[in-house]
Amino acid sequence: MDLSQVVCIVTGSSSGVGAATARLLASRGARVVINYARSAEAAEEVAANCRDLGGDALVCRADVSQDADCRSLVAQTLAQWGRIDVLVNNAGTTKFVAHGDLDGLDAADFQNIYGVNVTGAFQMVRAARSALTASGRAAVVNVASIAGVKGVGSSIAYAASKGALITMTKSLARVLGPEIRVNAVCPGFIEGEWLAEGMGQAVYDQTRAYLRQKTPLQVTCTAETVAESILSFIDSHSVVTGQHLVLDGGHLLL
Repeated sequence: MDLSQVVCIVTGSSSGVGAATARLLASRGARVVINYARSAEAAEEVAANCRDLGGDALVCRADVSQDADCRSLVAQTLAQWGRIDVLVNNAGTTKFVAHGDLDGLDAADFQNIYGVNVTGAFQMVRAARSALTASGRAAVVNVASIAGVKGVGSSIAYAASKGALITMTKSLARVLGPEIRVNAVCPGFIEGEWLAEGMGQAVYDQTRAYLRQKTPLQVTCTAETVAESILSFIDSHSVVTGQHLVLDGGHLLL
């Protein structure tokens, strides 16, 4: 599908899944907002990639846990292009804590993780709602996780936040239709530096090898394969809303 003139905000898009999604959208001709909280140089590099791929890009700093930043991000987008057609809520954070270590998490950890992963997504939808409604072809895609389905992952707080995001996807789909479709992707293990750093290289390598051996498809996600599924919710699935799609090579079947 040609996405020329379509305006897409991708939160947390200076690296990883967000960057891959921005590049993929740009390769289809989209105008993409590259959002970052700290990595300005990386965001500018992704923006340059997007322009090289045939799209256009706007770089905006915003911490999605802050409502004022969300509203500013939307306002800057509208000032640049006058419309918003797609919102990809990809920004996320975690704390790596073994699930059995209940003392490894405190209220502040939950508040920080929920602030970005759940509240941030809500605030972005709220800020962009009017513009998305006016689009006539709007789609919201929330990047959740298999952690929210299985109760696994980097920490209990992270898994709980992604479960909340899946539930919120359903709630928003009910109230934002028919003008806006809202769906979620739930990746499993995603290859890349972020997970390797959080897990430690040895555990990362062991986990990847196990999944590649044991899952039915014998594959793990990459940022690019997750981006492909995000794109499918944007340019296809015109009668689908309130759903979550697990991307895990069949890990959920084990």
